[in-house]
Amino acid sequence: MLLELLKKRRSVRKFQEKPVETEKLETILQAGLISPSGKSKRPWEFVVVDNSKKLEKLSKAKPAGGQFIKDAPVAVVVLGDSQKSDTWIEDGSIALTFMQLEAEEQGLKSCWVQIDKRPSEDGRGADAITREILGIGDNLKVLAILAMGYPAQERPPYTEEDMEFSKIHYNSYGSAYKRR
Repeated sequence: MLLELLKKRRSVRKFQEKPVETEKLETILQAGLISPSGKSKRPWEFVVVDNSKKLEKLSKAKPAGGQFIKDAPVAVVVLGDSQKSDTWIEDGSIALTFMQLEAEEQGLKSCWVQIDKRPSEDGRGADAITREILGIGDNLKVLAILAMGYPAQERPPYTEEDMEFSKIHYNSYGSAYKRR
């Protein structure tokens, strides 16, 4: 059941020193490739990084919140072509979410590291640094990095108590949603 998978999916920032099997990674990437996009333009591209030196460099691209990338066995950098589609951010986000869910299905954990519009210590921005590390031209923008691997920490699944049903409105904003 999809809802059970969604409840189980929690961001994890500590990973085992165990590589992700090629078959699992390929399945995760396929999930991203079949994700829906506006007008089926598919403006995203993915860069798979499993080189420890590059992962170390990427962990420094966004100093606040990206340090754990260096300890992940693999990361997928999600790029978008803003010339191809004005919904590149949304489309890339959907692809990234599909990959997160497939990673969970494969017994892996992941964490999304936002790169677009995030600062860097040298003032160039996390996007520019990531593009430089990976040799990405100016025609593509870096949305985020999905770090993943086998978890070295456990987090409990979400429960109904974690769900804020007060954020659901029925027929108009402000009218309380009543669970049926």
